[in-house]
Amino acid sequence: MAKKINVGTLISGGGTNLQAIIDACKSNLIDANILFTGSDNPGVKGLERAQKADIDTFVVDYAGIITSCKKGINDADLPSDFNLEEILSKQKLVENSASKEQLVFFLKTRAIAERKLLDIILAYDMDLLVLAGFMRVLTPYFIDRINTEPGIYKIMNIHPALLPSFPGTDGYGDTFRYGCKIGGCTVHYIDYGEDTGPIIGQKAFEIEDNDTLEDVKKKGLVKEWELFPQCIQKFADSQNKQSR
Repeated sequence: MAKKINVGTLISGGGTNLQAIIDACKSNLIDANILFTGSDNPGVKGLERAQKADIDTFVVDYAGIITSCKKGINDADLPSDFNLEEILSKQKLVENSASKEQLVFFLKTRAIAERKLLDIILAYDMDLLVLAGFMRVLTPYFIDRINTEPGIYKIMNIHPALLPSFPGTDGYGDTFRYGCKIGGCTVHYIDYGEDTGPIIGQKAFEIEDNDTLEDVKKKGLVKEWELFPQCIQKFADSQNKQSR
């Protein structure tokens, strides 16, 4: 019998992908247990889904942290292991058009929030962190404390487009507006770039001439709910092979 991996999940909203993973775990379609569900937004539906499944939940209120940081950031507010120059040398998320001041503010506020996430997450014996609709980008500060071994990825994300086409926040919208006749979704590992990590799996669907953007999103979600559990199982299979 295959050993089950321990999965942590992060969400920002309704948690439909989370529900697909919960259902796959309960049905033993994947060899995984969900340890926790964290959110950057309080009161979202996804937290209710997790609680109903007896999964630990928590919130790190990013919006509140950013608002507080706008009043000023002291060195004492930052994590003790935060190294700005190191993070600056690795970050690939912020556009070159951003000023140095904007970039530093972004990285500092994210580090404060990410340290709060890490203080909770790292208390669990977690094999894989799944971003099941988590809408906050992760900086090198956070990534390096989950991906602790070079070349070993432990953060998995789903993107609403067939990468490397249409990275960014509106994959289905970009696909639709470009006039593509094939859309899709991608599960990939997280690295320092925006949707640039190694691809784990993809699913595609046809876009008909009379499809609206809402039609495209609905088709995409159905594929996401199939693909995400399959990719988690692929990770579980690889872990079980390594342990033999």
